[in-house]
Amino acid sequence: MKINIDAILTLLDRHYGTDGRCFLSHEGAWQLLAATILSAQCTDERVNATTPVLFARYPGVFALASADAADLAALIRPVGLHHHKAKNIIACFQLIRDRHGGEVPRAIEALTALPGVGRKTANVVRGHIFGDPAIVVDTHVARVSKRLGFTAASDPVKVEFDLMEILPEKHWIRYNIQIISHGRAVCTARRPYCEKCFLSGHCSSSLY
Repeated sequence: MKINIDAILTLLDRHYGTDGRCFLSHEGAWQLLAATILSAQCTDERVNATTPVLFARYPGVFALASADAADLAALIRPVGLHHHKAKNIIACFQLIRDRHGGEVPRAIEALTALPGVGRKTANVVRGHIFGDPAIVVDTHVARVSKRLGFTAASDPVKVEFDLMEILPEKHWIRYNIQIISHGRAVCTARRPYCEKCFLSGHCSSSLY
């Protein structure tokens, strides 16, 4: 099947909108960075229920950089891996304080040099805070993109670069939001519901 990328993107825009609003609640770069670190192997809903308490206790880069590790871990316990995430958040914000004057950096090289920050987290911040073209590859994006025939890769970085080659830049950040929505509701990990999928006529893996 020849992939009609324009048709797929048009259908995604029609069904999920084009605003590309982030699923993680935040006010500013430092909050989104912290929330995205917390979101590893955790639902957005649980992160959003946890961050208000976290941000009230530690309201900024300098506060998080000076946080007590045990206290921080206790606050973020609901998101899982709380000791590891607390350690990364403190180290991350210490480096932002010491190397970047308390401002979250914009460049992907600077972001990925921060503890606990990979390309996925860096691209969330770049796309949603700075408005830079960025493709975020999470489990939904990797799975659905592969089923659509956009990539044959399993490695998230390879998937990211494959998508950069074929998707128009203006779609990059909203593609992530749209595909997360689609992956949760229709093209699920356990079973793709091809019979109710509006992309089935353009999908190389469709059963219908």
